[in-house]
Amino acid sequence: MSNNIDLKRGLTIPLSGAAALKTSGTIVPQTVAIKPTDFKGFAPRLLVREGDKVLAGSPVLADKQNPDLLVSSPVSGEIQAIVRGDKRKLLAVLVKADEKVQYQDFGIHNPGGMKAEEVKELLLKAGLFPALVQRPYGIVADPSLTPKAIFISTFSTAPLAADTEYTLSEDFAAFQACVDALGKLTPGGVHVGISKATASSSPFHKVERAIIHEVSGKHPAGNVGVQISHISPIMKGDTVWTLSPVLAVAIGRLLLTGKVDLRRKIAVTGPMAIDPAYVDALPGIPVKSLRKFYDPTANELRFVSGDALSGESVGEDGYLGYFSDQITILREGRERELLGWINPIRPKQFSSSRAYFSWLTPKKTYPIDTNTHGGVRAFVCSNVYGDVLPMDIFPVYLIKACLAGNIDDMEKYGIYEVLPEDLATCEFVDPSKNDIQDIIAKGIDTMIKEMS
Repeated sequence: MSNNIDLKRGLTIPLSGAAALKTSGTIVPQTVAIKPTDFKGFAPRLLVREGDKVLAGSPVLADKQNPDLLVSSPVSGEIQAIVRGDKRKLLAVLVKADEKVQYQDFGIHNPGGMKAEEVKELLLKAGLFPALVQRPYGIVADPSLTPKAIFISTFSTAPLAADTEYTLSEDFAAFQACVDALGKLTPGGVHVGISKATASSSPFHKVERAIIHEVSGKHPAGNVGVQISHISPIMKGDTVWTLSPVLAVAIGRLLLTGKVDLRRKIAVTGPMAIDPAYVDALPGIPVKSLRKFYDPTANELRFVSGDALSGESVGEDGYLGYFSDQITILREGRERELLGWINPIRPKQFSSSRAYFSWLTPKKTYPIDTNTHGGVRAFVCSNVYGDVLPMDIFPVYLIKACLAGNIDDMEKYGIYEVLPEDLATCEFVDPSKNDIQDIIAKGIDTMIKEMS
């Protein structure tokens, strides 16, 4: 039996460059990056030095505040370099990968027969506990806490997002094993959100020992934070954990095979992608290993680890993020248009309102670039945010509270319920051109600092 969540507000962004449902080879990188910056709230301490040998599953980083919280290597090989930034901040650990991956053996487990402490101990030992994200604030989950529930959204409505029914079609047994194990960690059960549009054919509809929610609506309906707000809103003092379906499969593989196997299908997408498709790869692969999907001589390209709205711009010299199953390749838009928005006929421009004629061709896609077509200006008080945010909060007041650093107002207007990605559509339609996701991120940082 499933619960229905029908969301009326939101925005589908018709970005061109969707990945065809085909796998175009396997990426075997020479180097893989482990980036502590992927894990919010994780204070990294190095456990390796340059020249050390590691296996897939060997611990590479530990948290300074909680030494049991580890991040492990996704490949076997040799530690090639320790990359640091300003003030010696640790940015990445580079591993020179073996041609054939060798795994550390953690033993095969039966999730149905495990106790909660045994599940936690295994995830901590294997370095997969940081895959669990804790809300509020979107930080690495604290293993000493018991969340009121655990949430997994098995689909994404973000622009050009990877089709998980395709990418995880062969991993249902691993997904089920993960659900069985995580169910031991919370009294509120594991909540699984599936797309109502494909519910009848989705393998995730067959998940047992979970609470299934059929969700319909435009983006951000697929965001786990939006689903939580309609299932069990996060109040002050609440703790919930979330998990991406890709990493749920990785946890399931650990249980069923005893190996830390982070392999996944990556969707290479975007208007500037050549023959966009999927590749078998690992987190931490170099963007340059995907050169066949873009023109290396082209200027002004932006490489985003994740989706175009809320992903991280990593550059051609960057690496795929730990939580990402998508790379988006966009064109940097820097030119200025004659007349701009005053011109009523802009056939190549998408408008979320009816300012242009894009509403007459709802199935058309657009090669949208990064041009914001204007600079930051004063807030326009309207319901433009509310029309694209299907959550029971006051986004304008929350954003202003974050700008002011007013903790009381941030609490009042919903800071516990959101992460920056949940307001990405607000940023896209914002007539004031504000960097809303950055504002929310700084507000969350203020809350962590002042409330800890």
